[in-house]
Amino acid sequence: MAIRKVVLGGRAALVETDPPDWRRTVRCARAQDRGSDELPYNTRPKSGTKPVKVIASSLRKGNVVEREDGKLYVILSAENIHPGKGTPVTQLDMRRISDGVKVSDRYRTTEQVERAFVEEREHTFLYSDDEGFHFMNPESFDQVAVPESVVGDSAPYLQEGMAVQVAIYNDLAISIELPQRAIYEVTDTEPTTKGQTASSSYKPAVLSNGVRTLVPPHIAPGTRIVVMTADGSYVERAKD
Repeated sequence: MAIRKVVLGGRAALVETDPPDWRRTVRCARAQDRGSDELPYNTRPKSGTKPVKVIASSLRKGNVVEREDGKLYVILSAENIHPGKGTPVTQLDMRRISDGVKVSDRYRTTEQVERAFVEEREHTFLYSDDEGFHFMNPESFDQVAVPESVVGDSAPYLQEGMAVQVAIYNDLAISIELPQRAIYEVTDTEPTTKGQTASSSYKPAVLSNGVRTLVPPHIAPGTRIVVMTADGSYVERAKD
């Protein structure tokens, strides 16, 4: 059985990464405060209330809506479009919670849409395996396994110990939100040429998470940089 050490809020926790069944136990440094040396895995907090009507333009990524078919969908992206002529619309890309099917819809920005509310709590990323991506609530030490289909394009940017927001609806993890920025090392890029400046054209580079991006010409392999987790775009050289 493999044991992984994780630091949460300054306290060490030992996490079993391959128990015989899907339930996991967390042994943590502060468990003695609760009178036991282990905390059983618990299901996530109950969430999900009767949908209420909101205008389409107020919807954001991670919101849950009920469409005309009576099924619930989590919003993957929301964009308010204001054409030069015509009626402003809200473009929604969504994933059906029940089976993962993706759909797109357009609504007038003032159109009423049924929105359901979800539980959003900070979790710490632990590790990934065949069951999905595993996160821990740093307050209760409960764990949740999020399917790869939910994590999506965010997967390469997850780092052990990273704090993310996990949205849960009726005990199902339906979306995650990473910090806007994170630090990664440049593992490969073109060599710096004498005379190049930061104002020169950007050059291709590969990050330690495998993501390809563009960096200023003065950035060399081994440099740690800050990137946007939404698209991997370069922000600045890391200051640490």
